[in-house]
Amino acid sequence: MDNQTSSRNTSAKALRLNLDEKKYGTIVEIGAGQEVARQFFLAGAAAGTIAKTMSAYDMKFSDAIYGVQEDRRYVSKNRVTAMMEQEFDLVLDRVGDTRSRSSRYFAYAATVAAKSFNRANECHAWCGIRVQMYPGAEPSDITVHVRMLDDNAEAQQQALGVIGVNLIYAAYYYFENPKKIIDSLTDNIKANRIEIDSIEFKGPYFEDVDNRAKNIHLIRSWKTRAIMFKPDGTVAVPAEMLYKKNVLTIRGSFRPVTKLNVDMIEQGQLAFRKLPGVEQENTVAIAEITLNDSRGNDAKVPSKDIIARVQLLNSLGYNVMVSDYTRYFSLRAYFRQYTKLQIGIVVGMINIKQIFDEESYRGVEGGILEGFGKLFPDNTRLFVYPELDDSGELNDFTSVKVPDHLRFLYRHLLENDFIQGIDCSDHDLFKIFSRDVLKQLPKGRGEWETALPEGAVEEIMKNNFFGFKGSR
Repeated sequence: MDNQTSSRNTSAKALRLNLDEKKYGTIVEIGAGQEVARQFFLAGAAAGTIAKTMSAYDMKFSDAIYGVQEDRRYVSKNRVTAMMEQEFDLVLDRVGDTRSRSSRYFAYAATVAAKSFNRANECHAWCGIRVQMYPGAEPSDITVHVRMLDDNAEAQQQALGVIGVNLIYAAYYYFENPKKIIDSLTDNIKANRIEIDSIEFKGPYFEDVDNRAKNIHLIRSWKTRAIMFKPDGTVAVPAEMLYKKNVLTIRGSFRPVTKLNVDMIEQGQLAFRKLPGVEQENTVAIAEITLNDSRGNDAKVPSKDIIARVQLLNSLGYNVMVSDYTRYFSLRAYFRQYTKLQIGIVVGMINIKQIFDEESYRGVEGGILEGFGKLFPDNTRLFVYPELDDSGELNDFTSVKVPDHLRFLYRHLLENDFIQGIDCSDHDLFKIFSRDVLKQLPKGRGEWETALPEGAVEEIMKNNFFGFKGSR
């Protein structure tokens, strides 16, 4: 394969597939036209690749063909999976005995909610391919969730057509390199037209693929700004997790998560639930890890290290978000895409000092005032955890020292409850430092265990996270 393959235009990719008589399958698309199929027909020689194209727009037709989903949702992962399964089985059943034994079959499916006339609906799609990597092999799946950012349906449809061709092409030609599959998904699509915020590799060929690592690569390949993980370790679609929810988040390195981190989260939850309309059933708490350093550059932390932190937090029952956001107002803006309800951000005293450091707003046209305007426009609050000073005295949010020319701004935020204090349940927690725990881990079991929640201790020892050396 030549080195220019990944940069082939959409038509060239479609034509290469069409001219390969060993690749054969169906394309089914619901909700935004038949844009992927159209790309193959425009390229020419489509009869060599496409056994069937179909759109089942009517809900009763769709249910009759693919079954009724329990959640009754038509743009969902379950629906696109059902489509892939049904169509792939039909291909094998109808032509598996008549075509060449060297054939490798596929079924591409997409279910889409494109922009509706006079509606501000969420524009997104589930796209997937079930594909044989080798003749006669059990199939494997690649499934992606796509958000369309264009402001008109025609442009969204065009982008989905390109995405589909890229996915089918990558499944066949890059299947040995999942990162390359991800990198190629936006070939021939200009920036800021689509966002891919979830990908799953599944099946016998991808048994050794860690989907958590590949989803983190979505951030580093500029496909999305953030990835979310449920407590069971599976990837969550942000729009589904955050829709009509109050959101409480805490940023940390969590390397590893300590009892102090847990207390910050729990104390933040207690304060957050005092706000009007905030109840346990309509609230999601998220531990957030940023890939960036304080200057906004990728800190180049290995995915394995990030996954260890995610796994520890998941083991304690927490949702986790990995992002490339640096400033808190950007984090708040991300959440506001999906919910109009309350947003709470749990911070430490050191974070408050950083927020009031004007150097942190270099590059922001309106400086610190613009930053604060974006952080506190509506239903957003900071919950500040106290600290012990060098003399052992407790300092809380009211004792933060800010530059003289910003003191009235800080007072304004305090008096209007944009910044609130939370308690520490046990002052001994202030003696816990993640850096001290990390130094002890290579020595095996020891005093560090008392600084961590029980579930996290077990995960570290079981998986030898962060250099832990178990007894031989």
